[in-house]
Amino acid sequence: MFQIQFAPKILGSDNPALFFYSSLTYTAINFMTLIVMWRLKYSPSQRKLFGSLLIDVVAISLLMHASGGAISGLGYLLLIAIAAGGIMLRERISFFLAAITTIVVLGEGTFRYLIVTNDNKSLFASGTLSALAFLTALLFQHLTKKIRLSYAEAEAQAAQAAHLQKLAQLIVERMRTGIVVLNKNLDIDLCNQAALKLLGTSINGNEKLRLIQFPELYKKYQSWQRSSSDHSPYLKISGGTSTEAKVNFAYLEPDSANEVLIFLEDVRSINQQAQQLKLASLGRLTASIAHEIRNPLGAISHASQLLGESETIQASDHRLLDIINNHSKRVNQIIENILQLSRRRAAKPAQINLQKWIPAFISDYKSSKNNGHELNILVHEKNIGDPQDKSPPHDSSTVFMLDAKFDTSQLQQVLTNLFDNGIRYGIKQENRPDLRIEIGVDINQQQPYIRVIDYGEGISNDNNKHLFEPFFTTENTGSGLGLYICKELCEANQAIISYRRTDDGESCFHLQLAHPEKTS
Repeated sequence: MFQIQFAPKILGSDNPALFFYSSLTYTAINFMTLIVMWRLKYSPSQRKLFGSLLIDVVAISLLMHASGGAISGLGYLLLIAIAAGGIMLRERISFFLAAITTIVVLGEGTFRYLIVTNDNKSLFASGTLSALAFLTALLFQHLTKKIRLSYAEAEAQAAQAAHLQKLAQLIVERMRTGIVVLNKNLDIDLCNQAALKLLGTSINGNEKLRLIQFPELYKKYQSWQRSSSDHSPYLKISGGTSTEAKVNFAYLEPDSANEVLIFLEDVRSINQQAQQLKLASLGRLTASIAHEIRNPLGAISHASQLLGESETIQASDHRLLDIINNHSKRVNQIIENILQLSRRRAAKPAQINLQKWIPAFISDYKSSKNNGHELNILVHEKNIGDPQDKSPPHDSSTVFMLDAKFDTSQLQQVLTNLFDNGIRYGIKQENRPDLRIEIGVDINQQQPYIRVIDYGEGISNDNNKHLFEPFFTTENTGSGLGLYICKELCEANQAIISYRRTDDGESCFHLQLAHPEKTS
């Protein structure tokens, strides 16, 4: 503007040379300042900011002096520097910059009044500009305090909101109840760890899960959509391990059906409480059974024995007496099993190391059998749900630990029953063990397990449906309570027992045990 003579009566009117060289130097310094700011990533210190604004004050004061002083109007550019200082500098430094500006402006006005023009207009203009400089500093400091206070409050609210969001996320993640959120496309937007564990799956990276990946849960969802009040809440999830859960559905927002909230609860804790109530009721019932049935049964058995000692009984009637005695013993055994079930003490789960406990139990089991030295029971350590598992059979060099939680006396009773059944129905073959025991951790469920595998014909699909029902048996001499008692004991210890075939078609009983750190 100076070079093209845009306003020759204002710009550099008193001293063109001083105006030219001052503006040229000021422009060069500004370019250098831009480079410095770029290297500092536009985050300079208070000292550098003050230095830059002080250069503005000096340069504009020189341009003002070269153009006729404060009366030229260029001095009002100083208010921009003062305002910038009020925003970016601390309060004392901002007022210090305003004080320097005031001294420079008043000094220039006094110099012009006393030496150059002897005109009081310049002195009045300098005084007015100095007053405006301090007023600008005060105003922008006040506004800056308000802005900083609002910013601090906004940051505090944002931090509190982020903290609450993190707390909510942690609470949802650590809840024992599974939480699943579905969108209108049946994509799973949210799924906590409890839900992933119950569904027997995991999320890798940014993988997106869909409801149709879980057929059993999808069927329950469709049933709930058809009739929200007439669907069964119990869900049996098949896969590497059998999991039973209680499922409930609800819309995330009452007025919108776009998103659905699914609650999944592990029913093992519920079953454990129901089991305690059932055992208490069964105890009272069996006390009456023992009194009403056992005494007459004892009289029948005793009478049969006395009749068998009679000299007048015919030889053909001894077969009838044998039938009476055998069935009396069978009924007595059923009563003993029921009484044993009703009198059972509450489970006292304790942490056990399967790598040490299983071999010790097998040794005790063999020693309790007449043909124990002939039994060949192999122990194999193997994690399921891990496609890269290549663990060798059990030996002393195994390094990973297998801890579980179970009442040891009740676990002995369960495994004794399963071992007896496996050996009874297994098919003996040379160079093959009578039983194979697998222990390990289910990678998906993060829970230990025990598998009892025999080499018999196994259980048919029809019988499998009733396998753990009381008094169900495929033998004429069986009581039908062995597996039922095993199931009751497992539920009392928050474990799950199920029957399945292995990948090779072998007969297998699978015990999914409670996590060793589970507290209730």
